[in-house]
Amino acid sequence: MADKRDLAIAVFDSGVGGLTIVKELLNVLPKESVIYLGDTARVPYGAKSEETVTRFTEEAISFLEDKGIKVLLIACNTSSSVALPSLDDNYDFEILGVVDAGVEEAAKVSRIKRVGVIGTEATINSGVYEKRLRELDPNIEVFSKSCPLFVPLVEEGWIDEPESYKIAAKYLRSLKDEKIDTLILGCTHYPFMKKVIQYGIGEHVALIDSAKAFVRKVRKILLESDALSIKEEREYKFYVTDEPSKFKNFSELFLGNNIGSIKKIDLKESRNVSNINKI
Repeated sequence: MADKRDLAIAVFDSGVGGLTIVKELLNVLPKESVIYLGDTARVPYGAKSEETVTRFTEEAISFLEDKGIKVLLIACNTSSSVALPSLDDNYDFEILGVVDAGVEEAAKVSRIKRVGVIGTEATINSGVYEKRLRELDPNIEVFSKSCPLFVPLVEEGWIDEPESYKIAAKYLRSLKDEKIDTLILGCTHYPFMKKVIQYGIGEHVALIDSAKAFVRKVRKILLESDALSIKEEREYKFYVTDEPSKFKNFSELFLGNNIGSIKKIDLKESRNVSNINKI
């Protein structure tokens, strides 16, 4: 049996948003190998049905479980909110969703207990952030807003365009009127638009970047289970479900030139092969 310390951390996202988590992993856990899977052919997940999101998530897990991983980070808030609660728990690795880390950070940061949440339609409709925040502190008031255009804006690289500022201002007006002091970025794509979102909500509002809180939590879990890598050599592998060129350009801009290999894969085909192997 492989030493868990030698296995990789896997990150799954619907597109490029999970790169915000990869960047934190490189900073906080620089000795860890990382396998990234972005379902770029089917992004965004936010407007899709619960059944579809769950199926896509299961296909991603089927692909990644054969790669030798010690933990799977579901970076996609929609998958974390909608699919994670119904997933089987009989995997050889832990599966962690991004939601709880952001919730815990927001509860600590908010001074007046008025917290806003922005995310995809599926994430907001799931009510998972409101539920978790109120479980932590029943006195917290939660105000939610879906921002469905933010994901395609990030995927297209429109993260600092005049049109993006106008869209953000319109989306965030209602939350601004609620006088919140803390705003959870409930999608890993959104930190790419921090400047735009801060402009739309106001400088006095604290933005909770779930990626930072998530990776701190991951480090704690690996440390407690004696699963931190002790190797000096590490590998970064990236898989996407659509043409890799756009992902390559975006990831190199965000992470730097030395990001490792990028391969295009078919998740449906991978799941079929995985199911055959289990028969």
